[in-house]
Amino acid sequence: MRHKRLRKKMSGTQERPRLAVFRSHSHIYAQVIDDSAGHTLVAASTLDPDLKDQLSSSGKIDNATAVGTAIAQKAKDAGVERVVFDRGGYAYHGRVKALAEAAREVGLEF
Repeated sequence: MRHKRLRKKMSGTQERPRLAVFRSHSHIYAQVIDDSAGHTLVAASTLDPDLKDQLSSSGKIDNATAVGTAIAQKAKDAGVERVVFDRGGYAYHGRVKALAEAAREVGLEF
């Protein structure tokens, strides 16, 4: 219900797509979505084979940081500099915050 309430007011455009975060019990997923076209531009998660060597078994926050860095780098390679951050109804704390801060460090603006 929280996610639906947030999505009423938030949408991604071609100039500023939406960075959506989904957090499961053991994994975290991030997508950059152009809602006007209904198209996912880039995606990253802890299940990506490219990230398997960067992930650690020490903690989920470290893995969320790696996913945030990967999604920001993929977005910059696709030509996306500015996004709207969609935390998916989750509190801006822990893994969601770690992903967002890592994406900002790489240069994604939101």
